[in-house]
Amino acid sequence: MASSIALDAPATESFFKQAARLIPGLALLAAVGYAGRIIERSIATYGKAHHLTLPNIEYVLWAIVIGLVIGNTVGVPKLFQPGVATYEFWLKTGIVLLGSRFLLGDVAKLGGVALALVAIEIAVSLAFMTALGNAFRLGPKLTTLLAVGSAICGVSAIIAAQGAIDADEEDASYAIAAILSLGAISLFIFPLVGHWLHLSDQSYGLWAGLGIDNTAEATAAGALYSDAAGKVAVLAKTARNAMIGFVVLGYAIHWARKEHTEGVTNKAAFLWRKFPKFVLGFLLISAIATAQVFSKPQLTSLANLSRWAFLLTFAGVGLRTNIRELGKQGFRPFLVGAVGEVVIAFLTLGLVYGADRFLPK
Repeated sequence: MASSIALDAPATESFFKQAARLIPGLALLAAVGYAGRIIERSIATYGKAHHLTLPNIEYVLWAIVIGLVIGNTVGVPKLFQPGVATYEFWLKTGIVLLGSRFLLGDVAKLGGVALALVAIEIAVSLAFMTALGNAFRLGPKLTTLLAVGSAICGVSAIIAAQGAIDADEEDASYAIAAILSLGAISLFIFPLVGHWLHLSDQSYGLWAGLGIDNTAEATAAGALYSDAAGKVAVLAKTARNAMIGFVVLGYAIHWARKEHTEGVTNKAAFLWRKFPKFVLGFLLISAIATAQVFSKPQLTSLANLSRWAFLLTFAGVGLRTNIRELGKQGFRPFLVGAVGEVVIAFLTLGLVYGADRFLPK
């Protein structure tokens, strides 16, 4: 018995030592991420207090910016590096928990015509953004992130795709910055165009849900038009969001096959080994939530845990991103994002306009 205790003690001590090494970096991630959340809330509070419609720039972008400033000026001391490196764990944890926010049952509430438009928007957007990224000679993984972000649900899709295809932090930062900045602009333009064209609440809400990438901006743009339009925008956006797991699953399989498969004898085993299992976790949680196994308070708790995990994730992305590496891409990713968003906005507007007579009034 004594010898057993003597053998176990060093292992236990080693575990606590390793855990202690993570604490400084985790504290830095939490501080940077929460600072981003404070900035987001402060801007929103200022806008409400002064009756201003300010762009809703989400905390994830602020967390990346703060991390970029720290990482590319004073740098990240060695003391903090082990904890900062855990951001990939928080990324995968956040993606799994993210499934609780996307209930497949909500999709059916839109109706057949609207669901058909959602499917067309996703397919055409993925194809167009991929072709556009290739035309501008962007990296294939950056092109994938921009395509998924534009076609489905902005930041959430980029987060999931980054982990699934093992994309670089620089590519993720570029894609997120492009999607969020363009989403902020659409918050002002969509209501103006909707009123100019005298769109009905149903048509405008559907357009906002199809044409705006991030859920926050789509919801806000819908609500600025009318309460009814806001509800439709949320439903349309939810239908797009619900497809994130399936689209990312497809890209994960594609990249697992594409990378390092030459000379592999058992490709099925290789693909399973390379396949990001957390995507399956996302789909499982989404299916469980759709089956109403979780109560509403439990769903709220899981969604909040997901946001906290992403708070740590994006702080880590910013701290580990090298601005010099970002500079090598130039403005091409933003140009691709801008052109893509404008084309997708016109495309979805045309789809909604053409289907207006078939939509419920």
